[in-house]
Amino acid sequence: MTSKPARAGRAPAGPWQRYGWLMSVVWLGFLYYPATDLIEFAEAPAANPWFIALGWAALVAFAACYLAGFVFGMRAGWHQPSRLVVALFFAAIACAALTSLPLGWHAVSFVPFLMAYASYVLGTVWHWVTAGAAIALTLLSAFALAAGGEPPFMLLAITVIMLAVNTLNVWLIGRSIIADELRLDLVTSEERESIARDVHDLLGHSLTVVKLKAELAMRVLEKDPAAARHELGEIVRLTGEAIAGVRGTVTGLRAEGLAEQVRSSRAALESNGVAVAVDGDPGALSPAQSLPAAWILREATTNVLRHAGATRVGISFAPGTVVIEDDGVGAKGRSGNGVRGMAERASAAGATLRIGDGKNGGTAVSVTW
Repeated sequence: MTSKPARAGRAPAGPWQRYGWLMSVVWLGFLYYPATDLIEFAEAPAANPWFIALGWAALVAFAACYLAGFVFGMRAGWHQPSRLVVALFFAAIACAALTSLPLGWHAVSFVPFLMAYASYVLGTVWHWVTAGAAIALTLLSAFALAAGGEPPFMLLAITVIMLAVNTLNVWLIGRSIIADELRLDLVTSEERESIARDVHDLLGHSLTVVKLKAELAMRVLEKDPAAARHELGEIVRLTGEAIAGVRGTVTGLRAEGLAEQVRSSRAALESNGVAVAVDGDPGALSPAQSLPAAWILREATTNVLRHAGATRVGISFAPGTVVIEDDGVGAKGRSGNGVRGMAERASAAGATLRIGDGKNGGTAVSVTW
């Protein structure tokens, strides 16, 4: 049941943060039961119309608080509720309590909603406290309703089942989020080490050559000024290349991620007369998946420009999958360093890389987790 909180400053960009609130929309369908209870109580001869009106208003307000709480809670991150999200939870409890005026003990049908809210939005402690209160309240309602001849323990059975399901789901989601964060940390660490090696190799080679040429220029400065000028010109050229290389490496490190790489790849391809079609949302991939996917997309773009002779490239995204497909000459010959690098990046990220013939006769590169 424990879950690792997201690090400060990290945007909650995973699928759960984006789409988890949709679960609450499905759950709202079960408000059918208290709604039908309100209709039945309204038809009773002794029904208080003011209580019925209050019950309907409280039902609508409960749905609004419940849905808003899930939306804001999911955006905040897994089990990181803001004050607003907590306030909406207590507002939902108040709305459910108000429906007890017309519904009596039948208002306990709101308990599963509150349990789900506490489990999926608020956190571990809230989960267990709400579950304990729900079971106690359901026991009281079961005995109270038993006096009227209704099945006394059906609601209790539903509550216990809800507790078991929520506990298991929350544990699985929490473990999945922890694993995703660990993968992101690992991939980020490996990416930084790779960039550090690139910068070291680039500067180490360039500075060694610059030093040798500077020493040569000093030796021939008086005897052969033309040769010295030539060596100084080479030094200027080498330092310019080194600066450009470092800037390019740092730019890659500072890139915003997969979405930024999609824009860069599109610009590079279109500037070379290659039409680009993007299908799907890069956000369908988790942060841990996006980093290696961006690197592989960058390498695939380079391969298209150098070798494919393509006129059209399609980039498609789906949960856990990215595909880059062109209509060029197809995958031929031996695999170069770029292809091996993509395979290594995919393997390190726990993904499978496939390179084969595309639907339009070119090459298709797919990465799947």
